[in-house]
Amino acid sequence: MPRLKLFAALFTAVLSTSVSALSLSDLTQQDASAGLKDALTQGAEVAVKELSAPGGFSNNPDVRIELPGNLGKASRTMKMMGMGGQITQLEDSMNKAAEAAVPQAQSLLVDAISKMSVQDAKSILTGPADSATRYLETSSRDQIRALFLPVVKNATDQVGLAQQYNTFASQASSFGVVDAKDANIEGYVTERTLDGLFEMMAEQEADIRSNPTEAATSLAKKVFGSL
Repeated sequence: MPRLKLFAALFTAVLSTSVSALSLSDLTQQDASAGLKDALTQGAEVAVKELSAPGGFSNNPDVRIELPGNLGKASRTMKMMGMGGQITQLEDSMNKAAEAAVPQAQSLLVDAISKMSVQDAKSILTGPADSATRYLETSSRDQIRALFLPVVKNATDQVGLAQQYNTFASQASSFGVVDAKDANIEGYVTERTLDGLFEMMAEQEADIRSNPTEAATSLAKKVFGSL
C-alpha cells in the first residue's frame, strides 16, 4: 500500500475509534441539546412530508385510517363480500383529510423543539427510544389538534357519507358499538391523524438512535453516536 494511503487509512481508523468511544458525558450540555433538536426537527420534517404526500395515510398500513371498533370489523366483512364500495369511499375521504391536515403540525412541532430545555434534552437522550417523540406529543398534541380539526372538518363536510356516519355513530355509541369519542367523524379522524403523526416521528427517532449516520447534521450524528 502506498505510504500516503497507509497513513490516510490509519488516520480514518483512529478517528472512527475516537468517535465511537465518545460518551454522552463527554459532550457539553449545549451540544447535546442542540444535537437532539437537530434530529427532532429532521424527524418532524420527514414525518410531515411522508404523511402529507398523496397516499401518505391510505397506502401505509401502519397509519391508514379505517372505521372504528365494531364498525371497522363489519366494514371489512362487507368489503370481502363485495359490498364495501361506499365504505371504501368514506375511508378514502378520511385518509385524504388526514393528509391535508398534517402540514399544519410542522411549525408547532419546530416551536416545541426550540423551547426544549437542556434538562429536558438530558432526560430524553438517556430515556427510551421514543422519549423525544413522547415529550413532543405531551407538549404539543393539544395545540396541533386545534389546527387539525377545522381542516379535517372542511374535508369531511364535502362527503355526504360523513354526515351519515355522524348520525349513525351517534346512535350506535349508545349501544356500545362505537366508543363515544369516535362518534364524530372529524374528531375521530383528527385523533387518528395525530396518532399517525407521532407514530411516524417515533419511527424516525428510533432509526436515528439505532443508526446515528441517518442524522442530517454532524452534531446530531455526534450526539446519537455517543448514546
